[in-house]
Amino acid sequence: MRAAILGLPDGEYVGEDFLDNDGIKDEKIAVRVRINIKDDAASFDFSESDDAVTGPLNATPFTAAASVFYAMKAIAGPDIQPSEGAARPVEIKTRPGSILHPPTSSPVVGGNHETSQRVVDAIFKAMEKAVPERLTAGGSTTSGLLLFSGVDPRTGKWTTLYEVHGGGEGARCDRDGYPTTRPHMSNVMNTPAEVIEKAYPIRVEQQSLRIGSGGKGQNTGGEGQERRYRILAPKMVMTSMVERCVVPPYGLQKGEPGKPFKITVERAGGERTEISGKTHIDLFEGDCVIMQSSGGGGYGLPGSRVLNQESVNEA
Repeated sequence: MRAAILGLPDGEYVGEDFLDNDGIKDEKIAVRVRINIKDDAASFDFSESDDAVTGPLNATPFTAAASVFYAMKAIAGPDIQPSEGAARPVEIKTRPGSILHPPTSSPVVGGNHETSQRVVDAIFKAMEKAVPERLTAGGSTTSGLLLFSGVDPRTGKWTTLYEVHGGGEGARCDRDGYPTTRPHMSNVMNTPAEVIEKAYPIRVEQQSLRIGSGGKGQNTGGEGQERRYRILAPKMVMTSMVERCVVPPYGLQKGEPGKPFKITVERAGGERTEISGKTHIDLFEGDCVIMQSSGGGGYGLPGSRVLNQESVNEA
């Protein structure tokens, strides 16, 4: 870890990223970091982050520390393995009462898979001035969770589908972003359509790339996906926990942002309503939920792409 930090230029770097809201108040929530690199040691101060929130998007100092360790591996030392020694050169500070150090009564369930990602993105944005060539632009850094529950009329039993949705990866200095993947910290994949249709009263009517969702740049952000769920039970309920619906994945080095997530409910009668990334609604037979995941951010100024001879020949 010390060798990895020595490979970063000394200096102070400041970055911030935002949660869309906490599901209670319709207000963006800032995660801010101030990084100091000096020789073979680094400090990460999150004291300027916003206060703890009412909704379940608070995180803990341990979540912040894990996010810092991941970011350092990704940026400076991908071969570093977790150990006590790897933590010694890194100092992490959180402010009691903040979203990263909340009161013990504050709900934290979304902090692990949503707010942790904002910590990483704030670090990436802070380090853009220092090592842009090592960074990936913003991606679909969210669980993209839709949670369907209800009684399956085929069996009479209660069913619950906890389904995640990947989106576009951000572009890098040397390539476009990958489509429909899970950037940053994630250990789950989507459920195949055939499994959903066998186990739940839901039909997956479409699964495709969301063409045009990646941000433009010298290199283009990866495409998100579109998935459509048709409800086959008399009634189900759905809960969403999705970020990047309001604050889109950011571009780097003048690249454009990717398109944000969009969730639409199309009722059986044809009426369409766009819903929040954090909500709880009733669904009925014939209703369709349309999930469109975000594209990745672009890297570099749009229109500045230089094709190599192999690319020209392919074109």
